[in-house]
Amino acid sequence: MKAVFRFCFIAVAATLLNGCSLLEIKLESGIEPLPQEQLNMRVFSRDFSTVFYSQVESAADLIERNTDSIPVKSNTLMWKINAEQNLQHTIFQASPTAAMLDTWVFTEQMVEFFESGAGKNVFGEQQAVAVEASIKLRDQFERTVKSFGAAKFNKNQKFVKEYVASHPIKDMAFARESAFTDWLEFHQISEFDAITTFGTVPEVMSDISDRMAMIAEQMPKILGWKAELYALHSNINADEIQRTLTSISDTSAKFQQLMAQSPEMMQSLAVDMRKELTPLLAQLSADTDDKLKQLSVERQALELMVKNERQALETMVARERAAAAVDLEQISQNAVEVVFQEITKTLKSLILYFVLFLVVVFFAPLGLGVWLGKRMQIKKQTTPKLKAEAATK
Repeated sequence: MKAVFRFCFIAVAATLLNGCSLLEIKLESGIEPLPQEQLNMRVFSRDFSTVFYSQVESAADLIERNTDSIPVKSNTLMWKINAEQNLQHTIFQASPTAAMLDTWVFTEQMVEFFESGAGKNVFGEQQAVAVEASIKLRDQFERTVKSFGAAKFNKNQKFVKEYVASHPIKDMAFARESAFTDWLEFHQISEFDAITTFGTVPEVMSDISDRMAMIAEQMPKILGWKAELYALHSNINADEIQRTLTSISDTSAKFQQLMAQSPEMMQSLAVDMRKELTPLLAQLSADTDDKLKQLSVERQALELMVKNERQALETMVARERAAAAVDLEQISQNAVEVVFQEITKTLKSLILYFVLFLVVVFFAPLGLGVWLGKRMQIKKQTTPKLKAEAATK
C-alpha cells in the first residue's frame, strides 16, 4: 500500500512538471513581457514622431522662404534642431507610459511657448505659422491619447495643463526636464511600482533597433541644419565662397592644361610614384595579412571559449536537474511518510471514537437498565416489610 501510494504521488508530480511548459519558461527567463496597452503606447509614440518631424520642418521651411531676416532664419533652424532632438529624448524613454506622457507635455509646452510664452515673437509676422503647426500637433496627439480611456485622459490633461503652466519653455534651446516623476506624484504612484519590466529580449532589441534607425535618419539632417546655422552667423559670405570656388576651378583647369602639354613629364611622374608606392603597398599588404591571420586565430579562440562555456553551462544544467530530481525523490518520500503517519493517527482516533460511540450507544443504556432493575427489585422487597411493620404498630 505504501509503495503504491508513493509511485502514484511521483507520477502525478512528474506529469505536472512536464506539462507546465509555460511555467518552465517563466522560471528560466524571469522576464515579463510588456502589457499590450504599453506596447500600443510605444507604437503610437514612435508613429507620431514621423508626423512631428514632417510638420515642424514644413512650417519652419515655409517661414524661412518668406523672410529675409537673419534672426528669423536662425530661429527656424533652431526650432527644427532643438524640437526634434527633444522629441527623440521623450519618445525613447524606458517606460512607454513615460514616453507618451512626456511627449504630450512637450507638445503642450511648444504651443504655450509660441502662442503666449517667451517665444511669441521669434518669427515676427509669420508667428501664426508656428502657432498653427504646434496646435495641430498637440490636438492630433491628444485625440489618440484619448482612445486609451476618457477618464484617464481628463485627469492626465489636468496634470499636463498644470505642469506646463509651472514649467514653461524659456528660449529656443527648448531646455526641459521629464515630467514623469511629477506625474507619479500627481497620481500617488510609487517609483518602484511605475516600471515593473522592460519587456522581453525581442522587445528590448526592437526598441534598440528603432532608436538606431531614428538616429541614422535624423542625424544627417540635424548636422546639416547646424552647419547652416553656423554659416549664417559666421563671417563667411556668398561672395567669398564663390571666389574660392572659382579659384579652385582655375587651378584645376591649369593642372589639366599642364598634363596635356607635358605627357612625358606626367608619365615619368607616374613611374616614380609607382616605384615609391610599391614598397609601401607591399608592406601594407603584409601587415594586412598578418592582421587577418591574427584575427582568424582570435576568432578560433573565441569559438573555443564559447564552446567551452556552452559545455560548462550544459554540465551545470544537467547537474542542477539531477540534484532537483534527487530533491524531488526525497521530498516525495518525506511527504509519503508524513501522510502515512497522519493517516495512522487519524485511524487511531477513529477507532477510539468508535469504541466510545459503542459504549455510549449500547452499553450505557444496558447498564442504566440493569441499575434501574435493581432499584425496582429492592423497592419491591422493602415495600411488604414496611407494610407489616406499620400493621404491627
